Amino acid sequence: MVKKRRLTVSLKRGEAMRVTRVSVGEEKVVYVLLADKKICYTKGKSRIVYIGTTSKGVIRIARSAAVRAEDILRLRGVREFHARVVTCKPRQSVKTWQKLEQALLITFRELYGETPICNTHWKRKKATDHFDYFRKRRLENVLEELS
Repeated sequence: MVKKRRLTVSLKRGEAMRVTRVSVGEEKVVYVLLADKKICYTKGKSRIVYIGTTSKGVIRIARSAAVRAEDILRLRGVREFHARVVTCKPRQSVKTWQKLEQALLITFRELYGETPICNTHWKRKKATDHFDYFRKRRLENVLEELS
């Protein structure tokens, strides 16, 4: 009887994924995906690779990260990425989470010359009433802190 060669099992050192609970009162939030390395944009470098929004809660962030994982990890020198949540208070009759996402994308484009590498929308759109709801300097500070 021929003895079959057994396969070797190995445990990789790094984590494949880490999930933590973030205290988010509202289900409708904006999230930012950040690479572990700064990405070169036209006017500077930033770790931000995607800005998105969800009305489905924190579960949507995990799905979005899974969908974009291949594109982000394919970037030169990027080994990992994580997500951060940006929120604002709700206002009656206004989808504030959508306004916040759009304002962040417009501000990012103004600071870095283009939208984040994984964002396909809002490449050429102009601000309308987005800055009536948020202070532009605060949005710049948030983006700089994340970068």
